[in-house]
Amino acid sequence: MTKPRLYSGMQPSADSLQIGNYIGALMQWRDLQEAYDAFFSVVDLHALTQPNDPAELREKTRRTAAQYIAAGIEPSKSTLYVQSHVPAHAELAWVLSTLTGFGEAGRMTQFKDKSQRYGQDATSVGLFTYPVLMAADILLYQTDIVPVGDDQKQHVELTRDLAERFNGRYGTTFRVPMPVIQQDTARIYDLQNPTAKMSKSAESDAGVLWLLDDPAKSAKKVMRAVTDSEGSVRYDRENKPGVSNLLVIYAALTGRQIPSIEDEYAGRGYGDFKKGLADVVVNEFEPVRTRALELLDDPAELDRVLASNAARAEAVARTTLGDVYDRIGLLRRA
Repeated sequence: MTKPRLYSGMQPSADSLQIGNYIGALMQWRDLQEAYDAFFSVVDLHALTQPNDPAELREKTRRTAAQYIAAGIEPSKSTLYVQSHVPAHAELAWVLSTLTGFGEAGRMTQFKDKSQRYGQDATSVGLFTYPVLMAADILLYQTDIVPVGDDQKQHVELTRDLAERFNGRYGTTFRVPMPVIQQDTARIYDLQNPTAKMSKSAESDAGVLWLLDDPAKSAKKVMRAVTDSEGSVRYDRENKPGVSNLLVIYAALTGRQIPSIEDEYAGRGYGDFKKGLADVVVNEFEPVRTRALELLDDPAELDRVLASNAARAEAVARTTLGDVYDRIGLLRRA
């Protein structure tokens, strides 16, 4: 029986992924690859919407791929590749852009937010068409489901609209994908500012738990995380955002329910609770860090794995793109 198809990816925008990426994406992907024909991409073309140092972008791309593998995404089980290694992504994006309304693209929330923040002159056409490239990423592989954060749901809805528009105009060509949204309880906040989502662009590195941090540094960040003066370990997102954030991390990494953790640390104070969480974080991250660094020590082998997977992805992508070109009337090369 053929497995349903899954597609997802992340940008190579930092030297290390952070715990929000791990809990919100990698842990989920690791489980989903068992039930789905999974395609996971390092979306380096999307990263071009921000200025990059070329050498750093190449290094970040390798580091992101290494962390995918180290976190349990198996290249022999899933198709794990670099987006730019499959030219069909950019080719299909152009076709889909001719079906996308200017107003439709301009209504995308992320584009509106970023263009307002940076100003019109600093906003590229690439940022404007980012959701169209994302639609091409998904539709190339005849994807059934797309696991994304709730901030990307609008982009998947655009993908569905474009698939249905193309199918209606040229005949059924694309599978219409469904977004699978992570639950709000998996949202991870900054350790120093627990009302803000944890982000690579945080004001202070002290608030971010990086997968490739030295274990002692990760433990220190947990021990110094902002809590409150009450002293009781209980979940209350509105009144106790710091403690609630730590409880969410603890529950996500251990698979335990938050009430069980609250019971364990009842009356014991924040010191014991943070020490327990620090141990959980270190035990989870240390083998991932060790494996990722091993992979990065042999870049030729890592590149070989990525090339092999890209060939697998390209075989699927070229079939879809060929069907698209035939349906819209492009002349095949003799």
